[in-house]
This record gives sequence, structure tokens and C-alpha cells, in this order.
Amino acid sequence: MTSFLYVDEAFADLTGIDSLDALGRKIRSQVLRCTGIPVGIGIAPTKTLAKLANHTAKRLHAQTGGVVNICDQVKRDWVLRNTDVGEVWGVGQRMKVHLNTLGIKSAMDLAKADAWSLRKHFSVVIEKTARELAGTPCLELDELDLPKQEICCSRMFGKRLEELPPIKEAVATYMMRASEKLRAQNSLCKKIRVSIRTGMFNPEEAKYASSVVVDLPYPTDDVRLLTKAAVDALDRVFRPGFNYSKAEVMLLNLCQPGEYTDDLFAASQPAEATRVMAVLDQINGRWGRGTLRSASVPSCPDWAMRRDLMSQSYTTRLDQLWTVNCH
Repeated sequence: MTSFLYVDEAFADLTGIDSLDALGRKIRSQVLRCTGIPVGIGIAPTKTLAKLANHTAKRLHAQTGGVVNICDQVKRDWVLRNTDVGEVWGVGQRMKVHLNTLGIKSAMDLAKADAWSLRKHFSVVIEKTARELAGTPCLELDELDLPKQEICCSRMFGKRLEELPPIKEAVATYMMRASEKLRAQNSLCKKIRVSIRTGMFNPEEAKYASSVVVDLPYPTDDVRLLTKAAVDALDRVFRPGFNYSKAEVMLLNLCQPGEYTDDLFAASQPAEATRVMAVLDQINGRWGRGTLRSASVPSCPDWAMRRDLMSQSYTTRLDQLWTVNCH
């Protein structure tokens, strides 16, 4: 029998493994001992049920000890009956409202609902969710996420900006990050949107917000072309006399190489640009993000988002490990 284990943000296939409860408690104990982070362990026949078991393990930690195994039908039915449908993986608040109007208020209701009717009313995603809750595996362990259709990078400035040059630096920085995400999913971008705005909550500040969409000469993942198009677009939306608080870049009309029809007479991305981007990503992947960057991207900008209250990275950075003084 197929069994899935879910421990915060990670799935594992336990098919062929015995003593699942003991294994779950061992994993939880080891994670807690090595990282100091208490996690929940959910074990079930499907990925959706494993997520639900994980949620129950956390919600009823005192009774479960952080480990819930619902491979047994009786235990599974209890969890389904006592879980609101809005807590099910893949069911958002808006979908919860729609399901409630159909009388589907608990996870059990969704598991017993007609899957084909759910597909007709909503989508194949909700159909698969219902089938998974009923115990029919529909999601593979290594099911890949589809490439995003849009990529956005947006940040608040650490301080209000009145001049155009630092805003151009910020947009170039955001485009650097957005293009990394673009190349990571092996996509090309056909157009971009650049937006800037002032603060919207201070009644004493003048309000202004504007955006512009720019068509690119050809689908590209070249950060140099993307940055130039975004920075030049700022000249069309920037207005002096305002205190700007935020900028945003969005990559639109994404496609995979080979998914678009080339224009016989239009330019296309040079092969040299593709090789340069590959080298850029290799260097930054080895030596750290920002090691190699566009000349318009500053290393330590004074407009950067404030992070005075950011938590320490105790588990991922050696220079931020806890220090224990012994006397």
C-alpha cells in the first residue's frame, strides 16, 4: 500500500516501510534535536491526506505528540469529519465560500462529493483534491510545478525617494532578481510592466501611482535587454515632486523556447546572449547571488528595504549561530 509522509514543506514516499508511527516520531525528534524547530508529521495514503494529517498533528499537538498517521480508515474519517474544508490543501478562502454554498463544509463533505461535478463546477484541481481526500492518489511524489505565466519582483524602499536615479537603481535591482527567476524556469519574456507609486496611507503625502507596459523586440531572458527596457520606461511614468515608496517590475507573456513562432524578418535573441546568461547564473550559483551583476545594480544601496527587525538565520548562516557563554 502506498503511503506518503509530510514533514513541513517536504514529502516522502514510505511505500514498503513498516512501523510508520515510530519512523515519524524518530524524524520529528531528530529535526527538533538538530535544529530546535518543532515540526508536524503527517502520514497518509495520499499527498493531500498527508498534508491534512500534518495540520492535525500541529492543531492537536498535546494529544498527538506532533505525529498523526491516518492510513487507518477509522482515524482518517475522524480527521476528515473534524476538519473545516477551508483547511484542506488547495482550498482557499474564496473556494471555501463556493463550496459552503453547495453544503460542503468539512473535509469529509468534500471527500464524499461527486468528483466529476466538482470538476464541472470548478476545476480539475478541486476534483483531484476530492479524490485524494477519498483515498485515491492523484498527485505524484515528484510532480513538477508548471512554469509561471508571470513573474513579479516588488519591494518597498527603505526611505522615500524623490529623484529618478535611485529609483532606476531599484528597478534595475528588481529586474536582476526577476530575470534570475525567469531563467530558472527556462522561460522567455515578451513584454514587461514597470510600476512606481507613493505611499498610500499618509494623508499628508501627495498620492501618485503609474505603470507602463513595454513590448520587447523579441522573447528574451537577457537581463541586459530587460533592464534597459525597464529603466528607460521609468522616464515615461516618473513625475517630479512626489515621495516614492515602492517600485515593481513584472515579466509578462512568458513562453518556453520553441513555444512561439519566430518572425522571419524580426530579430531574435543572439546565441551569444544565451551563453552569457548561462555563465552569469553559473558564477552567481557558485559564489552567491549578486557576485556578478549589471553595472546599474548597486551593491549596498541606501534605499534598500529596512531589515532592522529581521530574524537571525540561526540554521543557515554560520556567522549567525547562537553563541553560548559558559562561566
